[in-house]
Amino acid sequence: MVIKSPQDFGAGILFILFGAVGLYVGSDLTFGSARNMGPGYFPMIICGLIALIGLIVTVKSLAIEGPAIERIRFRPIIFILLAIAAFGILISEIGAVLSSILLIMFAAYARRDVNPVETVVFAVTTAAFVVIIFVYALGQPMPVWWGR
Repeated sequence: MVIKSPQDFGAGILFILFGAVGLYVGSDLTFGSARNMGPGYFPMIICGLIALIGLIVTVKSLAIEGPAIERIRFRPIIFILLAIAAFGILISEIGAVLSSILLIMFAAYARRDVNPVETVVFAVTTAAFVVIIFVYALGQPMPVWWGR
């Protein structure tokens, strides 16, 4: 057995593992039926589909040539994780608008070729949509600005 596409093989194995873990975790939930769905119905179906997609991708990686696995770049991983953590910590203190802007501004530096003007425009637009969708349309109880 020769792996012709290491990237697809690795992705397929990860999908299978995630699907299997989801199936294991959800195995305690009542499955139900299509007519009377239990709390485990949707998660089990989704996890099964994820594992099936992983199996298909893994088998495909044995038959079709593909790219090799690239070197892991830690800069994007670190900046994205820190941006999400900062958003979660700051949203209750400084509100949805500023924490959304900071999230986008900080996450943008995961790339080396950051355009500051585009990033600011995207951050402000995203913050506006966060407030419109989550606060006003969905009625989520989150502060829009600090102190509220």
